[in-house]
Amino acid sequence: MAKNWHTALNELNPFIFRVLTPGGWGTGFQVLYPNDRDLCGIATAYHVIDHAEEWEEPIKIVHHTSGKSALLKEKDRVIFTYPLNDLAFILFSKKLLPLEEGEPRLIDPQKVLKQGVETGWCGFPHIAPQGELCFFSGHISACLSSEDYYLVDGVAINGVSGGPAFYIDAQTAEVKICGVISAYKPNRIYGEAHPGLSKVCSVEPYQEMLKRLRSREDAKEKAKEEKEKQENVEVPPESPPSEKPESNPSLTTRQSRLKKSGKHKKVTQRSVKMKKRK
Repeated sequence: MAKNWHTALNELNPFIFRVLTPGGWGTGFQVLYPNDRDLCGIATAYHVIDHAEEWEEPIKIVHHTSGKSALLKEKDRVIFTYPLNDLAFILFSKKLLPLEEGEPRLIDPQKVLKQGVETGWCGFPHIAPQGELCFFSGHISACLSSEDYYLVDGVAINGVSGGPAFYIDAQTAEVKICGVISAYKPNRIYGEAHPGLSKVCSVEPYQEMLKRLRSREDAKEKAKEEKEKQENVEVPPESPPSEKPESNPSLTTRQSRLKKSGKHKKVTQRSVKMKKRK
C-alpha cells in the first residue's frame, strides 16, 4: 500500500520544532542526534535567526510533539550559518529536551529530485493559531544545482521558513527530507503580487560535516572556521536587470505607450491648458 502525505507527516512530527526569537518565529527540524555524544542539531533558515545570532539574543526552541521548550542563550548553543544559502544549524545539548532518538532520513547524497516529483513541507504560519503545524504540497518545478536549491510550485508564508521539505521515495516508500523552506518568490512582473514559486535550499552538502562533530567544543571551533570561510566568499555580481514591461498597475495600456514615447508630457500639458481656459 502506498504511503500517503498524512502518514509521512506523522512520521516527521517528532522531529519538528518552532524556533522563536525576540523578533518573530520560524520552523526547524532535527538533523543530528548521535547516540554516543551529548549533541543535538536542528536545521532552519538563516533569516529566522540571523538577528538573534548577531546580537547574541536568546533563541527559544519548542519541540512540537511534547510541547517542551528550551531557551538557548548564546553560551548554550553553537550555530553554523550559511547566509548565501539561507541555512543555519543550531546545536545544543540533547538533555535540554525530550527528543526523539535518531534523525529523519535525509535525501541520499548526490541525489537530485527531478522535475515533477511531488513534495510536501510543513511549518508554523503566522496566520494560523500559534503552535498549529500546517502542511503544504507541490511539485518540483526546477532544480538549480549550481546554487543548491529547488523551485517548487507551492506557497510558503511567514513562519514556515526553516521547515522541512520532504518527499516519499517511490522505490522504498521512505519519507526523506530534501531541503529547508527558504522563501516564497511571488511573480511581481506587473507590479502586483501574483502566484509564484517557493525556494527550497538543499541540506545534502552539509550532512557529512554535521556527522563528524565530536562535541560542543569541537562544534564551536568548526562553526568559527565556517563563519570565517563564509565571510571570505565573494558574492558574484548580479546580472544587469532585463527589460521589463511597465510595472505601474495604475497606467492603462495606452498611457504606458504614451509614457514610453514621451507623448504623455504633451497630453498632460494640453490637459492643463484646457483646464485653465475653463
